[in-house]
Amino acid sequence: MDEYLKRIGAARPSIPDMESLRELQLRHLLTVPFENLSIHLGEPVVLDEQALVEKVVERRRGGFCYELNGAFAVLLRSLGYEVTLLSARASGGDTLGPPFDHLALRVDDASGPWLVDVGFGRFSRYPLRLDLRTDQPDPGGTFRIAETGDGDLDVLKDGTLEYRLEQRPRAMADFEATCWWHQTSPKSHFTRSLICSILTETGRDTLSDRLLIRTTGNDRQERHLTTDAETLAAYRDHFGVELTRLPTAPGRSDG
Repeated sequence: MDEYLKRIGAARPSIPDMESLRELQLRHLLTVPFENLSIHLGEPVVLDEQALVEKVVERRRGGFCYELNGAFAVLLRSLGYEVTLLSARASGGDTLGPPFDHLALRVDDASGPWLVDVGFGRFSRYPLRLDLRTDQPDPGGTFRIAETGDGDLDVLKDGTLEYRLEQRPRAMADFEATCWWHQTSPKSHFTRSLICSILTETGRDTLSDRLLIRTTGNDRQERHLTTDAETLAAYRDHFGVELTRLPTAPGRSDG
């Protein structure tokens, strides 16, 4: 866990309090990318705590929700936080994703219950109060958590539903079937897209196949990368990801 803290550039908290939790979440978002490269590199995603931590810390990779929030949960528990795995269904506009579509974290400390999520791409930079039903301003937007009629919680960003969150505690094994579906189904947005994205101090960097998108405030710059070497360098320089070969993008056979 000391190596994990070093990986994200965070100091070990003296006590597991809210201030430290805010810093840990932000440092994680700034250093560990949201990416689905393993699916397009032919690497199986294994929902085992040791494997998840090794991928983030030793291999210096990122991942998607099961991997990022799964590994972060291990770190937080080692630091003394009370962490519960929660299942969510991501919003697809008029529909919701399948059960166990998303993994998020509930973290409890003396100040109350918090929603912690380092695995949803463009989301809140800081933890959100799970028991608060009013607007929660964040650098990532204005968030609100609303109760549903069946006991779930709707998580909204700027008035738009991001995902519907269950409150029942879950185990990592509960997410294995849907994780496998996301890796293999032609209906999964992870098999249909190739993405690597990371929060920066001034905005966000995203590499979608060979399209590099850099946002700074309201300014957006796009650049198409033309060679394999240029693309591999972009993974290294913008996301800290060292690859020996490119992932094969959907619809293209020449990785």
